[in-house]
Amino acid sequence: MLGIAEGAIYPILALSALELGASAALAGFIVALVPIGQMLGNLPAAAVASAWGERRAMVSSAVAGLLALLLCLAAPSLWLFGAAVFALGLVGAVFKLARQTWLTEAAPLALRARAMSTLGGTVRIGMFIGPFVAAAFIHVFGLAGAYWAATLAMAGAGVIAFAVPELEAPRRAGRRPSARHVIGREIHAYAHVFLTLGLATALVSALRACRQVVIPLWAESIGLDATDTALIYGLMGTVDMLLFYPAGRIMDLWGRLWITLPSMLVMGASFLALPLTTGFASLLAVSMVLGLGNGIGSGLILTIGADASPRVGRTEFLAIWRVISDGGGGAGPLLLSGLTALVSLAGGIAAIGSLGFVAAWMFWRWLPRHIQA
Repeated sequence: MLGIAEGAIYPILALSALELGASAALAGFIVALVPIGQMLGNLPAAAVASAWGERRAMVSSAVAGLLALLLCLAAPSLWLFGAAVFALGLVGAVFKLARQTWLTEAAPLALRARAMSTLGGTVRIGMFIGPFVAAAFIHVFGLAGAYWAATLAMAGAGVIAFAVPELEAPRRAGRRPSARHVIGREIHAYAHVFLTLGLATALVSALRACRQVVIPLWAESIGLDATDTALIYGLMGTVDMLLFYPAGRIMDLWGRLWITLPSMLVMGASFLALPLTTGFASLLAVSMVLGLGNGIGSGLILTIGADASPRVGRTEFLAIWRVISDGGGGAGPLLLSGLTALVSLAGGIAAIGSLGFVAAWMFWRWLPRHIQA
């Protein structure tokens, strides 16, 4: 439901900003306020989830998300609209951190990868469905319809969160230190994990973020029109969505490396092959393989983070983990842009693809072969 809400509004945020008088550049910045808000909100989200519990944090953030969406609808000025969009990023940080912590504690270790992969897969399905739901509402209510569609989906997410039980974890026993103190302690105690596996997952996020950019850019560079580009992107996304459960099952039964390494190697090789494509058929073939590589990695970052997190201080650990992975997702397109400016689009795509091989080596070097509860 949260994926549907996000998928419904992402395509129209820039249009709403333009209607309020923003330039194209400013509209792009306003859209970027969602991931910026989410990245900046991860550490404060840990304090909220630790103090209130995961269930209350999810319900409260859903209510705050409803208010932010209504403010997007009613905002009379560009700055107020931007503030509402930024608030949506903050709300998403709280909800997603609480949801990940809750699922990590609720799922048995033997089913953890399947649980995380299913979470990642259902989010992708929601993001895929969201624009179609928004289109139906826009047809009836105009541009505001997308926000009403997102409001209904956000309300549904809150109702579901309200229905789940609160988990009483041992970490809440007794008097807890402040979230700031726990975060500082976690950074010191698990610095090696963050600098190895954490950095590897940041590279995964960078690859995933760049794949959404390179397909339309390369399609345009070889002369394909918008219809062809949309079809390629849509088919890639379909492959991406279909593989989350088998991937999780393989990770649970055979180990994390059986999915982690193929995902990174396939994605890296796909990026390297992308500049060699010259038309619709070849670009479609490479894009489908890229979707395969990303699809089998559904829930990868969530699973590795859950495995590495301690029982005591888990929420704070996962908050730091999300900052690192979100930072990789934000840095990837910036790196691609810089490399394209310095070298060429083909060179930039190839350089980004090499990150997949670096991530694969890092996982091979530091990812534990056996997971302990």
